[in-house]
Amino acid sequence: MDFLSKFYFNYSRIIKTIKIYLLLAGPGLIVMIADNDAGGITTYAATGAKFGYNLIWFLVLLGPVAYFVQEMTVRLGAVTKHGHAEAIFSAFGSFWGWFSLLDLSIVNWLTMVTEFVGMTAALSIFGVSPIITVVIVIFVMLGIVMSGRYWTWEKITMAFCLVNLIYIPAAIIIHPSVSDILRAGIIPNFPGGFNGELFFFLMANIGTTIAPWMIFFQQSAVVDKQMKEKDIPWGKFDTFIGAIFTVIVAIFVIVVTGTLLYGMNIESAAQAAQVIMGVHPLVGTLVAIGLFDAGFLGAICIALTNSWAFGEVFGWAHSLNYKVKEAFWFYVYYFIGLITAGAVVLIPNAPLILITLFVQVVAVTLLPAALIFLIILLNSEEIMGKYKNTLFDNIANISIVVCIIIVSTLFGISTLFPNLFG
Repeated sequence: MDFLSKFYFNYSRIIKTIKIYLLLAGPGLIVMIADNDAGGITTYAATGAKFGYNLIWFLVLLGPVAYFVQEMTVRLGAVTKHGHAEAIFSAFGSFWGWFSLLDLSIVNWLTMVTEFVGMTAALSIFGVSPIITVVIVIFVMLGIVMSGRYWTWEKITMAFCLVNLIYIPAAIIIHPSVSDILRAGIIPNFPGGFNGELFFFLMANIGTTIAPWMIFFQQSAVVDKQMKEKDIPWGKFDTFIGAIFTVIVAIFVIVVTGTLLYGMNIESAAQAAQVIMGVHPLVGTLVAIGLFDAGFLGAICIALTNSWAFGEVFGWAHSLNYKVKEAFWFYVYYFIGLITAGAVVLIPNAPLILITLFVQVVAVTLLPAALIFLIILLNSEEIMGKYKNTLFDNIANISIVVCIIIVSTLFGISTLFPNLFG
């Protein structure tokens, strides 16, 4: 009887813990999985086709990097009850506030264009015209956010996050050599040596794993979800789980293209899906579905990021818990962002593939500024109190900033002097 009592007690604790996590889960999982957006899937697909499994180790390293950056937004949002745009304006003044906001707006809008590029390209494989895709997607996204409840939006978005895992069965189906993956992908190496092309791919992978919009999005989501200081450990755990999933998905995309397309010059995930369909129709279909889902997740999150940020700065009602008439400008700005980004995709002969890869590099180039603001805010005892950065937090995050600056600088040097690195 004593054993049964202990078993029941432990079982009850486990169930209670799971229930608490499920209530508080969301911002971390969504931001990390949505980070594998259309541009990200294209970057991973091109990386696998170009370098095979050789850069998997680099993506493994980016998982902890993404976690260390994003967990700071959990603490900052839960403590201040303000979104990131509002926090920057309050702490650094209007000049740096507007600098960050305009920087965010430009990169976010360009990134949203890449999401529509991915969605239209994916459905074009199945014969759906781009204009139909754009129109339907915009109306579906409007319907999801106009429920008047953050909870409803979050749960629907989490369902799309599950679809993002479709690359896992896609990779399993093709039976890749595990020994080859471990041998080529785990030991750090630089295939082809140091050159501008390698730096471009490294920067693109950094840019799609850690992006400025993620900082703004997760902090605003934490606030909109009304998470409190006592919820910070759960928010950090949620972010940790999300970081694991984002790396897993990225690795499986590389495994798919590294196995089936190694040695080919792949410019987009849609092209990868089409080529794979000729070899393995089911896997090609899964890749296309995953690409559409990735673009959908990215677009809905990034559009919300802009609406939250501008609502904070201009004092508009800026919560998904408000109906349209209560937060009119919040929803109007969300709609404008979607419709203008979608319209670019419909422009004849627009350089969409170039935009997709270029945005990832631009994002990582502008990332250090966003990280520096975040680190300074997290070191303010006046703002954060006992939740400010520890010495370990600062060492980890400052190292991240330094590494990104070094890689960006090397890329610039290799572009100006292409023969310098051989």
